[in-house]
Amino acid sequence: QVQLVESGGGSVQAGGSLRLSCVASGRTFSDYSMGWFRQAPGKEREFVAAISWNGGRTLYADSVKGRFTISRDNAKITVYLQMNSLKPEDTAVYSCARMRTTVIISPTPGDYDYWGQGTQVTVSS
Repeated sequence: QVQLVESGGGSVQAGGSLRLSCVASGRTFSDYSMGWFRQAPGKEREFVAAISWNGGRTLYADSVKGRFTISRDNAKITVYLQMNSLKPEDTAVYSCARMRTTVIISPTPGDYDYWGQGTQVTVSS
């Protein structure tokens, strides 16, 4: 069983920054691509960013490109999401997830099999 635990959420003003962390259990963390998703109240879950098993490839939603950076430290079994220039529309619960396969990175929620509980990010104007 894989467990994912996010931290680092909070409340910031527009233009501020936050760094989210997602710590995984299990020895196979480094074999899998990981992703960050977010869900705002009354909205569908939305892809944010993904990273390949070795960090060599990344993928971002257009809405966060240039502002957010995904990274990982396999030695610490942790994936990060650095969020800069935050906007009120970034307000959501942010969750990390592990992909079902080791081969690709994907923006599709159905391609991920383990999910964390999420951490709240609130950006005020």
